[in-house]
Formats: sequence, C-alpha cells, structure tokens
Amino acid sequence: MSGRRAGRIVSLEVVLRYRTRRPWAPGPGPLRAWARLAAGRCSGELGIRIVGRAESRALNARYRGRDAPTNVLSFPMSPEPGPHRRLLGDLVVCAPLAAREARAGRQSLRAHWAHLVIHGTLHLLGYDHEGDADARRMERRECELLARLGLPDPYGG
Repeated sequence: MSGRRAGRIVSLEVVLRYRTRRPWAPGPGPLRAWARLAAGRCSGELGIRIVGRAESRALNARYRGRDAPTNVLSFPMSPEPGPHRRLLGDLVVCAPLAAREARAGRQSLRAHWAHLVIHGTLHLLGYDHEGDADARRMERRECELLARLGLPDPYGG
C-alpha cells in the first residue's frame, strides 16, 4: 500500500515466514492486505511468522509466562509503539489454533485470520486491551477495519 504523507511516500513492507503448512494458512496476498489495512499510513517493515502449536507455546511461555499456545503474539521492535518506526515489529500466528478457533466460533477461516492479523498489527501500533476503555477502543477499530473487508463483527456486536 502506498500513499502520500507530508510530501513523502508511505509504504509498509510485509515479510512473511511460513513455519507450518497445516491447517490452512492464507497466502501472502491476503496476509499483506490485512496488515496494510490495519497499519494505515504507517511506513516501515512488519514481519508475519506462521507457526505450529509447539513454537507458539514456546514463545508464549518465554515472553508472556503462559505455557500454552496462543493465537497471535505481537513483538514491537521499539519500546514505544507507534506508526513511524522503520521496523514496526513482528506478528506470530499459530495456524492450528486459528483454524480451531474459527471452527469453534463458527466463522470462516478467512474472517478469523483477518481478525488475528488486524488485532496483532494494532498491538504493534500501541493499541491494547488491558483496561475496559482501551479494549473498547481496540475492538471498535478492529470492527471498523473488518467491515471495510465485508467481514462480520467478531465480538457479535
């Protein structure tokens, strides 16, 4: 995605790394589109790593102290989140867990993957859901972006 901001080109490069093949993981086109949509006018680089349960569990235990796989982890490249860093950060998405959650939530894999990538990218931009007001703000933004894709509200609102 390219645009103009204060006389300079704005673009986000999305680097993908697939570490698992099953269950279904989207191809590069949709992953990049979802990350770029969430990043808006941010420029720089964002990495997305698609992993299995074992790697997700190990990363979640190491960085969050939770000994279980998780659907998405966000790793900002700077202590201060924001849109104008050269390296925005990395997302790690657990493909098997994403597929299981989509089935359990009776939603399409595409819709759930879009939500996870958007959610993780918003974390890299400084959004969080630690407090009620912050959670509402983040969920509202997620729903706005998903609606642009013609996808349903994942929170059932």
